Amino acid sequence: MRMGNWRSAHSYLVCAHMIDFIPAPARLPPDQRVYAIGDVHGCLDRLTVVHELISADLAERPVGSAVLVHLGDYVDRGPDSAGVVARLANGAGPPGMSTVNLMGNHEHMMLAALVSGEAETTELWLANGGADSLLSWGVPRSAQPREWPNYLPIPHLLFLRDLAVCHEAGGYLFVHAGVRPGIPLERQSRHDLMWIREPFLSSKLPFGPVVVHGHTPRQEPVVRRNRIGIDTGAVMGGMLTCAVLEEDRLGFITA
Repeated sequence: MRMGNWRSAHSYLVCAHMIDFIPAPARLPPDQRVYAIGDVHGCLDRLTVVHELISADLAERPVGSAVLVHLGDYVDRGPDSAGVVARLANGAGPPGMSTVNLMGNHEHMMLAALVSGEAETTELWLANGGADSLLSWGVPRSAQPREWPNYLPIPHLLFLRDLAVCHEAGGYLFVHAGVRPGIPLERQSRHDLMWIREPFLSSKLPFGPVVVHGHTPRQEPVVRRNRIGIDTGAVMGGMLTCAVLEEDRLGFITA
């Protein structure tokens, strides 16, 4: 479902039932559904609309068990990282479902900078959009790196610290970035789950479960036999994409 020219949440909600489903590369058990949202990067307005669309879809098409998975990269580059984290930390997503929040490489960079305050880690984060995040939390430009955590609410810091790195459901594995081909899932490194691109993206090997991931932006979702990529560049003029997985089919919600 592609509705990028629509201008209000109401307009999106009118068409919440218009999800076009295609055959999925894996399966979920009957009466289960997973909504998986790609990289948000501070785009609170888009995230709010996608949550509203999910609520409308769930109301129109009830299911026994529904899970919402956010695939990470809530912060950096966009206008309201603080607002995104506040929304997720407060559990303000769609009602009627459980929520899993995964850690992306940008949360990983942010935490390293906040914990260490060292030049190497802070410069890496700032070079990748960290300055936008600091601004959204009202951190003065004159503040030193070791002072930055003082400006973030403790619930926000705890939320970031406690993010998971993967989630499994049916025939799917949900991670931020991907997996390293040829390595058993139980031996995958946390770093790869949050950071990897190649050789994951070009691999045609089966990974066991089909990997649902973000991290690498594309204009449209990517559906392969072994992976589904749903980072569609919300912060770069693209869309925020949510994959809708149920039984043996797959659809998309975008805003």
